[in-house]
Amino acid sequence: MKRNTVYKIFIISALSISFSGCGLVLKKYEQPKLLKAQQENLYRSSNDSTAKDSSSMAVQKWQEVFRDEKLQVLIEEGLKNNYDLKNAIINIAQAEAGFRQSKMDFFPNVNFTPQITHNKTSREALNLPPTININLRTTTVQLGFSANWELDVWGKLASAKKAALANYLQLGATKRAIQTALIANIANNYFMLMALDKQLKIAEETVEIRKKTITTLKTLADAGRVTGAEVVQSEANLHAAQVLIPDLKLNIRRMENQLCLLLAKSPQAIDRSVLEETQFNISLETGIPMLLLKNRPDVEAAELAFRQAFEMTNVAKTQFYPTFTISAANLGISALTTKNLFGASLFYNIVGGIAQPIFNRGVIKTNYKVAKLKQEQALNNFEEALLTAGIEVSNALFAYETVSEKQLSRTLQIAALEKAVSFNMKLLEFSERTTYTDVLNAEQNLLSSQLSEVTDQLQKNQAVIELYRALGGGWR
Repeated sequence: MKRNTVYKIFIISALSISFSGCGLVLKKYEQPKLLKAQQENLYRSSNDSTAKDSSSMAVQKWQEVFRDEKLQVLIEEGLKNNYDLKNAIINIAQAEAGFRQSKMDFFPNVNFTPQITHNKTSREALNLPPTININLRTTTVQLGFSANWELDVWGKLASAKKAALANYLQLGATKRAIQTALIANIANNYFMLMALDKQLKIAEETVEIRKKTITTLKTLADAGRVTGAEVVQSEANLHAAQVLIPDLKLNIRRMENQLCLLLAKSPQAIDRSVLEETQFNISLETGIPMLLLKNRPDVEAAELAFRQAFEMTNVAKTQFYPTFTISAANLGISALTTKNLFGASLFYNIVGGIAQPIFNRGVIKTNYKVAKLKQEQALNNFEEALLTAGIEVSNALFAYETVSEKQLSRTLQIAALEKAVSFNMKLLEFSERTTYTDVLNAEQNLLSSQLSEVTDQLQKNQAVIELYRALGGGWR
């Protein structure tokens, strides 16, 4: 059989196995299948019913959800400067480079290898008669290329490429998850600042009211209607309200600094609106549960991590099978002088081989077992991420509904306490049966309820923000 025929048979056989062997050895990736109960009961509403509407507030852009212009400026600044988001983008660039490299692994490694070789042979080593005179010095000039190439017979390189792609896409999903969380954190801190502003305003107004109360009680004490002890009690009540102010100011400063950190800028005052003027006018639609697979970036990232682990299991499996390689291929021109370099000086050689693992101290088997365990672990992480997403949606939705109910009762409570303070003050002036203790209790309860009303509104706003994030909103 001619040499060229042998080469052709080897190459054709290797290529045919490469195209057919992959499908016989490796499994094709399929998205993890969830039980029907898992698909339908990922989250629930307050009446324990499952959402059936296909629409979801997650598809709305964050500008449509957060309409406060000052908040929009802060979010845009955070998306531009936040360090976590910047690092996520850098990670994506690194993964993209790795994916491009995995595509190049299919091609041979080619090097340009020019060289000059100068030899001096020992006459004594040749053992020639003294009468024979030959040139013992030679200089060989060579220009050529060398290459080596591994044929992807069993799909190892293809699976490695798919794993690199899954890693690249996973980091893209992770970046979107970071963006979603960042928007929610900025909005949360912004609303907390406005709530603290409102509570500070209530505390300062309460201080002014209690100062007037002290003046009134001193007048009544001069008239003999109240005792000096009651005047002192009113002063203590004033100081109790004044004590709230420094703590509220400290919390405001800390919250501003925390928000500045999210925006990646030095600590400074944050321009913001008033809590009463910032409300959400959106429909709280959750959509069908399985929309979380499309909307939640972290769930998508968890699935892509499973896909990467799946492909790496395929890579580990191919290690059990022979490796087809062209281990050395050289082509070029060579001559003893540069004058004859471009004459009849062509040379080439090619070495093809097959390496079948036989004994390697169990390394391949161990690697395959570890890869399968990592794949199982990645599947568990995916299912947990999906379950966590469903729970977060349930909690946010129920929090909004319960806070809305609480606000109705809180409004009635405050109205009643305001009347109680007013009535008791009038009774204190005109009736000996009323003491300042009655006024004191009513005032303290009123202040506590007013501060709690602000907290209620904050919790309601935070529930909307959390529901938007939990449904996967904010990255579009």
